[in-house]
Amino acid sequence: MEKRSGTFKNNLSGKMAYKSFMPTALPPVPPITLDNEAVELLVKANNQVTLLTGIAMRIPNVDLFVTMYARKEALLSSQIEGTQATLDDILSPMLDENANRNVADVINYIKATEFAIKRLQELPLCNRLLKETHAVLLQGVRGQDKNPGEFRTSQNWIGGIGSTLSNARFIPPSPDDMQDAMSELEKYLNADDDLNTLIRAGLIHYQFETIHPFLDGNGRVGRLLITLFLMEKGVLTTPALYISYFLKKNRIEYYDRMTEVRNKGNYEQWIKFFLRAIYESASDAVATIDRLIELHDKGIAQIGAPDRTTQTVLKVFRYLETNPIIEIKKTAEALGLSYNAVARSVNILMEKGILRQADKASRTRIFAYNTYLDILRKDT
Repeated sequence: MEKRSGTFKNNLSGKMAYKSFMPTALPPVPPITLDNEAVELLVKANNQVTLLTGIAMRIPNVDLFVTMYARKEALLSSQIEGTQATLDDILSPMLDENANRNVADVINYIKATEFAIKRLQELPLCNRLLKETHAVLLQGVRGQDKNPGEFRTSQNWIGGIGSTLSNARFIPPSPDDMQDAMSELEKYLNADDDLNTLIRAGLIHYQFETIHPFLDGNGRVGRLLITLFLMEKGVLTTPALYISYFLKKNRIEYYDRMTEVRNKGNYEQWIKFFLRAIYESASDAVATIDRLIELHDKGIAQIGAPDRTTQTVLKVFRYLETNPIIEIKKTAEALGLSYNAVARSVNILMEKGILRQADKASRTRIFAYNTYLDILRKDT
């Protein structure tokens, strides 16, 4: 029987038989209906996103904030998939020497995000763009044997470690059905729809996760898809909204609510969950931007009026805002300054309490901008 959300289809026979799920194309029929609670959530979420976009356009160093926030999102989105890494790991100046597999996963997510946003200026949001982004995500990391940049040609399934087709929690569409479903989703991404853009973003994320078109990296690409869709529709001007912390914190509910759509066709309860995620994430981003602006202004005031000495200190300080953990030699190379000039600036920043020497045990002296890191470490 065809449900509102799709059908379970029989595949193979005998002992090999299994049922895969083929989702119905978007938008849902009958159409989404919003009760009072959903309308209230939608208004709150939209207002908060508008506020975030307004703030993001006002702050002079928005790129700096977005760069840092994108790293945090990459970390949290990867943590949902079980990646063991911390913010300090991915910000370490010794990253090239010490990167492990977990850190490499996160770094690739950052690269994939930057790649996709740039590509969005040349291509509409389409399957080709998603495949290219996927190739960047899995380049040279675990999962690189899982056809980076290509939709799957075999059946996949979702379940705990060691699960098989016979006891999987969920089996996405068969490869042929998946191709059809992705081509329908591509049409919907670029179609006109009277539904509010935030609701559409929620439906698109659900649909992508249900189709599961790749052998690996579906969760990460699907969460990035939310940002890309909202940017393409002009709801966001910068990628400053990330919902992975909310989804990580409510991981079980996240999966349960998608299951509820598949089993009962109840899109409405998923939409409410998604709008709550958007509202909380946008509120968090607004609060974080406020704290970072405050910290920036305080730092500039501590350094004092620009003169010959403070000019270099200000350069190092600005570098700290995208690289809050530094090592003198690499900082000097990055800024085109002499080792001694950077060392002097580091000493001044330490005297002012802005920088602290981090790990005294290692041979290389590492310095950290801790008050800045504390704001970003929240929730990681």
